[in-house]
Amino acid sequence: MSITLDHLSVRFGNARALRDVSLICARGTITALIGPSGCGKTTMLRAITRLDDDVPNMVRDGRILLHEREVQGSEADLNTLRQRVGIVFQRSSPFARSIYENVAYGPRLRGVRTGAALDEVVTRALRRAALWEDVHDRLTHDARQLSGGEQQRLCLARALANEPEVLLLDEPTSALDPQASQRIEEQLYELRKDLTIVLVTHNLQQAARVSDRTALLVDGQLVEVNESRRLFTSPRDARTEAFITGRYG
Repeated sequence: MSITLDHLSVRFGNARALRDVSLICARGTITALIGPSGCGKTTMLRAITRLDDDVPNMVRDGRILLHEREVQGSEADLNTLRQRVGIVFQRSSPFARSIYENVAYGPRLRGVRTGAALDEVVTRALRRAALWEDVHDRLTHDARQLSGGEQQRLCLARALANEPEVLLLDEPTSALDPQASQRIEEQLYELRKDLTIVLVTHNLQQAARVSDRTALLVDGQLVEVNESRRLFTSPRDARTEAFITGRYG
């Protein structure tokens, strides 16, 4: 499923978070969003999932399409949208439940309640998040007892349990050690075979390693988007070169 942002603008009162952004994220690819803090990267992810709909004074203009279907408007079903689009935030936030129940939460809401079917969904999600081998013998344990890296992979598994078509990742490895970060990065290569992935990261090396395309945002505007290899080696915009060489942002 592709994601299309068509002249997307978002403002909160008089503060503009995104300004006329047009971007296509193709199915089966990883698109990295980079840019200075506060440039609108997280706002973009939240706009795709409509998580800011209830924020006072939020105004969103332009269009967001998932496989050519609008996600905005009264005809769009939020429950369906959030099942099709999974999101994992910077801080892992396991529920105060067992490992199993954390992953089973979404499928239960979708009506998957029988033992064998639910077990299959949970197992598949944990395997796709590269966590099964670490936790298969302690699924009844409190998820909050997991290490930081394991908790983040659990949140990834929880998102994957809904069988989404799009996966949005907001700084998923920023609080992890290099080994835990590597495990998640390695898993992204496998996940992109089935998903469209958008990755927000401050780690430029990570963006260069794992993404197919990279987009630079500055002050809510899309400055440049290109194949990651080209953007990092031959940027077309002076602001891109300044940012990736550390002279700006």
